[in-house]
Amino acid sequence: QAQPVESGGGSAHTGGSLTLSCATTRYASRFNCMAWFRQAPGKEREGVAAIDVTGGASYVAGSVNGRFTIAQDNARDTVYLTMNNLRPEDTAMYFCAAGPYVCQRGAWSFQGGYTYWGQGTQVTVSS
Repeated sequence: QAQPVESGGGSAHTGGSLTLSCATTRYASRFNCMAWFRQAPGKEREGVAAIDVTGGASYVAGSVNGRFTIAQDNARDTVYLTMNNLRPEDTAMYFCAAGPYVCQRGAWSFQGGYTYWGQGTQVTVSS
C-alpha cells in the first residue's frame, strides 16, 4: 500500500526519549521526500522534520532542533524520528507524510507537497 504506517508512539516523561517509525511499501520508490508533522489539540498541524530519501538531506523545525533526528534505513522504505529530551509541549499526534518532490529548505514543511499521509501515532509527554 502507498499510505505510510506509523508506529512507536506512546508516553514519556520530560527528558525522556521515543523513536517513531514510518513504513511505506510497494510504492516507496515514488517518494523523494518523507516527513513528520504533528498536531496538538487546538493547534495547527506543523512540520517537525523531513528527509530527502534520494540524497539524504534532512531538515528539522527550529522547535525540535538538537533534540529530534530524522533518518532512513538503507532500503528506503522506513523513516525514523528519534525524539530526545522530550518536553510536555511535544505532546501531539504525529503524522508521517510522503511526497514525490525533493525536500527543499524552506519548503519541506508545506503540507500540500505531500501525497500520502499516515493515520498518526500519539505521543504524550508528562512532567
